[in-house]
Amino acid sequence: MAEFRTPVKVRTTSSLQHGKDTGPRKIMIPPSPCMKQLGYGTGVSVYLMERYSPLHGCYKSPWAVKKINRRIEDKKGEFTKRLSFEAEILKDLNHQNIIGYRSYTSYQDGTKCLAMESGEKSLADIIEVRQEEGLGPFSSQQILKVARDISSALTYLHEEKNLLHGDLKSANILIKGDFEIAKLCDFGVTLKLNDKGVASIEDGCYVGTECWSAPEALVGAVITYKTDIFSFGLVVWEMLSLSPPHVDKLSFNETKDAEDTGSLDDETDEYFKALGTRPALPNIEMSDDYLPVLEIFYACTESEQARRPSAKQVLDILCSIEDQKKKTENLENTCVKSGIAEDK
Repeated sequence: MAEFRTPVKVRTTSSLQHGKDTGPRKIMIPPSPCMKQLGYGTGVSVYLMERYSPLHGCYKSPWAVKKINRRIEDKKGEFTKRLSFEAEILKDLNHQNIIGYRSYTSYQDGTKCLAMESGEKSLADIIEVRQEEGLGPFSSQQILKVARDISSALTYLHEEKNLLHGDLKSANILIKGDFEIAKLCDFGVTLKLNDKGVASIEDGCYVGTECWSAPEALVGAVITYKTDIFSFGLVVWEMLSLSPPHVDKLSFNETKDAEDTGSLDDETDEYFKALGTRPALPNIEMSDDYLPVLEIFYACTESEQARRPSAKQVLDILCSIEDQKKKTENLENTCVKSGIAEDK
């Protein structure tokens, strides 16, 4: 697979004074101990790279740098190929709800690095913190905001780029600020879609993560753009339950008799049976403003692909809800102003 780098012009104070430019150079990635680790994946680690501009005396927007983990053996070069593939995919994407490509280069020891726009925190990390603090489900507004942003990203992927993300889950959604914007990331197992929305298995097989996988992905059936939609529905469920799907089936009572060796096997079997199904809603009270959230969850986690909506249909519904909310707010503001005018 062809490698590529983004040419970057270096302008030193000396060269600027003489009206010269040193031309393109290779972007230098600092040693990983100098960077804060943001996360990790299979064979890779992700670091935060602060960027300081001596010329302007200020910091530039930080990058997230994904690099091959040197502790993992990559004798066949599979991790390097996957990172190169992800760089090639990401470089061709341009959408406000997809993490931005910055550079594909080499680390000082020769290992490959993919530099991307920094997305601050993953939704998975935010969910974990919320669960630990016992705060209950996210607000309906927060869930609908994430759903709107990610359905917009999926509409772009499925309909404009003919791509299946292939591993949609909370860990692959980045949140900026206080849910100001959600961005989709990690395109290492993306698959191409044909004009009918069916995934091409000639370029590879569906990988995904089993907890979030659709039923067709688990039994080797035809994979389509609707496979992403099932996983999308489970992300919505995560924001309600504050837990990855189906992992509750893996819990077991450690106080049981040590000779009871069948308990873990039984519950592991329960877990595998649950994969690819719609998990039950958490036993919590939810107000009426959660109804759109529940409708999206149920529609997207239908077992039959044909019954699931497209990302565009979900996006249209969410935009309609947002527009209606704005109209209501404007009407209320108008009524308040009219009341003030009458009082005067």
